[in-house]
Amino acid sequence: MAQPLAGVRIADFSHVIAGPLATQFLCLLGAEVIKVEPAQGDAMRYYTRRDDLRGMAEPFMGANAGKKSVVLDLKSEQGRADARALAASADIVVENFRPGVADRLGLGHETLMAETPGLIYCSISGFGQTGPMRDWPAIDQVIQSISGLMTLSGSSGDGATRIGFPIVDTYCALMAAFAILAAYTQRQADPDGRGQYVDVSMLDTTMVMMSSVLAQILVSGQPPVRSGNRGFSGAPTADTFDTAEGQITIGAVQQNQVERLFGALERPDLLQDPRFATPPARMENDAALQAELGRAFALRTAAEWEAILSRAGVPAGKVRTVAEALDLPQVQDRGLFLTVPTPMAATPEARILNAGFSFAHDGPGHDRPVPALGEHTEEILDALRSGGPDRLRG
Repeated sequence: MAQPLAGVRIADFSHVIAGPLATQFLCLLGAEVIKVEPAQGDAMRYYTRRDDLRGMAEPFMGANAGKKSVVLDLKSEQGRADARALAASADIVVENFRPGVADRLGLGHETLMAETPGLIYCSISGFGQTGPMRDWPAIDQVIQSISGLMTLSGSSGDGATRIGFPIVDTYCALMAAFAILAAYTQRQADPDGRGQYVDVSMLDTTMVMMSSVLAQILVSGQPPVRSGNRGFSGAPTADTFDTAEGQITIGAVQQNQVERLFGALERPDLLQDPRFATPPARMENDAALQAELGRAFALRTAAEWEAILSRAGVPAGKVRTVAEALDLPQVQDRGLFLTVPTPMAATPEARILNAGFSFAHDGPGHDRPVPALGEHTEEILDALRSGGPDRLRG
């Protein structure tokens, strides 16, 4: 067998994070991704603090390893002609220009799908291709703000709190990859092999990402309550506590979990206390229970409590840095990382993330290099100009 997307070609006109990460997920599943860049390259090539990696920044490596890089001047007639020929050779086109830009370049979905009716064409933008905000510029943190996401983290009275990584771009990339796969599956089942236009919006996907809290407003008209480090339940037994060394987060949200928590803390008496015996009583006596739990957690380290509570069946985790999390044997054991070559003498190999799931066979992953800017331009254009789309496919 082969990987799920072996033989599938993607013409990738996207840049920075959301688009390239979407096509990276598909690349990990076996698709051939031809990345179209301007002469200066994708801006993400320069998002680094290391001078010796400029042009090959760490985030660029993680989102573009295994792709082929072609430099095209889309403002020139020849560059646009080459881009159309490339799209005609592809199964999927992905772009994340501002709405209207692809049309002005002659690379819009109506133009390309008229030439190649079976094409899957995906546009990724801040607000989508329709609506009163469609032309507004957007980046991750702006969508976090507009969507209300920044008002969900932190505690009551805190200012807006941005999530500390580009969560909107990342979730949007996953949604785009999901939508592209759905459209591709639809095409395969269509007797006429018709293509599909996919419109993915960062704002739309963020609203979907918040579906668990939006449901409260949509169904009951109740806005979500900021609960600091507590879980979705807001329970006093689902919070983060100081220990003798470090902090620990627990998630005892069901009655049986609370009973196991009190037992593991060697405080079964708490369950006999009418203030703490039931969920409503615990919520009513929140501060008193938090004080009791705080005293108990102060007796051991976070690492010790993590092991004790996990063995007892209580969801619990020591608060770690990202670097500490990477060193966890559990993380190292899951096939989560790939090692790929790079063209940089400073870093001849790069460790990047795999897709985050595994198959029994022919699953995600590859060992192909990170492309230098324009590395495959001559190869791809020679094939397109000498033999057209079918020659490139060969």
